[in-house]
Amino acid sequence: MKLANVVSNVVGVMVIARNGDRMNYYQDPNNYAASYTETTALGEVQAHMVGKVLRETYLEPTSPNAIRGMSGDLIDNQKVKVHVKVGNEGTVVFDSAIALLQGLFPPTPRNKISLANGTDVVAPLGGYQYIPVETVEPLNDRSLESWTDCPAFQRHISEFYNSPGFSTHAGHAKTFLDTISHFIFGRPAVLQNMWNIFDYVHSELTHNRTYAYRLPPTFDQQARHWVNYHEGGVFSDSKIDGIGNIAGRTLLAKILSSMERISFNGDPLQLMLVETTYQPFISLFNLTGASKYDPELQTLPNYASALAIELRRSDPPEVRDFLRFRFKNGTENGFRDVHVFDHQGDIPLTEFIYRSQGAAVKDNGEWYNACNARVSSSSSFSAATMKFFENQQFINIFAALIFIVGFFMILKTVIKNRKQNRWEGYRNCEVNNLHRKQRNTF
Repeated sequence: MKLANVVSNVVGVMVIARNGDRMNYYQDPNNYAASYTETTALGEVQAHMVGKVLRETYLEPTSPNAIRGMSGDLIDNQKVKVHVKVGNEGTVVFDSAIALLQGLFPPTPRNKISLANGTDVVAPLGGYQYIPVETVEPLNDRSLESWTDCPAFQRHISEFYNSPGFSTHAGHAKTFLDTISHFIFGRPAVLQNMWNIFDYVHSELTHNRTYAYRLPPTFDQQARHWVNYHEGGVFSDSKIDGIGNIAGRTLLAKILSSMERISFNGDPLQLMLVETTYQPFISLFNLTGASKYDPELQTLPNYASALAIELRRSDPPEVRDFLRFRFKNGTENGFRDVHVFDHQGDIPLTEFIYRSQGAAVKDNGEWYNACNARVSSSSSFSAATMKFFENQQFINIFAALIFIVGFFMILKTVIKNRKQNRWEGYRNCEVNNLHRKQRNTF
């Protein structure tokens, strides 16, 4: 029996998704500079599963959370935007985004074109849907990777490592670290290096059967406990606008701009997907207070976790927009509600904007100021100059200057050639006259 369509009050959704499983990955404990890594087939399957869940939740007409007026069959690229982090773990994040989109908008025979001769041509792979993806590179846009090359954030890490609390926890972790040192093969067994210890143990336990047979029980859980403490201290701050929250503050600006677009009736955007890494999740949950009463949000999110921020519109006579935050920790759990800014239910959009906009880092200029950063030594531009470069007006002025300079160079060359031709003509005339005089003499 066909189920009837459900009238939903979900106007649009922003989804923030973490990448799927990958190979072992190193991060410098002091500045989070990172090594190269690659995705795995498992990671692609995990991301694809998230896409399928999102489709069932927001695109199926029978779902109580279906997005109003949005089709789950053929994608409308005006209604869907995809941003993908391309810094550290870039290839993994990109692969995860593509796999997620395959689950969200699977191939359909309706993805076809009818030609003038009456032939119907279906897209390859049974109607595969090619969805535009916008990559976000740290050199141009710091919204999805704001913690690298940030001097103020590096000082925050150093202060965390030198804090009394960290010293106390390092003492508590010593027995575990001494024991695990036999299973991490030369990697420093200190709490400062806890990310790399955990990632190596977890990666080998997943991919290496011999290692899995040898690792003592509970070691993976103990490593996860200590990495939760480590990463929670690095990517959080006691103040909402503190530098420890920089990963969430830059993402917050993207959340605000996306929600404002979705809420505006004249903008077609209804589904915004951001594929990123784990760091912004920790920071965002901290700065919004969501992790204060929810222990699961104080931990490292699993691979293929997703945060869905729903924009819900209340019914007349008082039409207002509200936000509902729903989190899915990995592929084994479904979406559940989480609460921000001490609300135990949906939060009005206007209140969310008011309480968070002061912490949001909106562009590269604000990022430079927050990080006390300078532009790369290969460039002498200040942050203000870099911001000017991003302005289309500069591009137009620069193009005009290039045209003018080029015009004068061409004009100069033409004048020079004319003078040279005139001089050679004069010389030829003089030579001819001289020859003529010599003949007359003889």
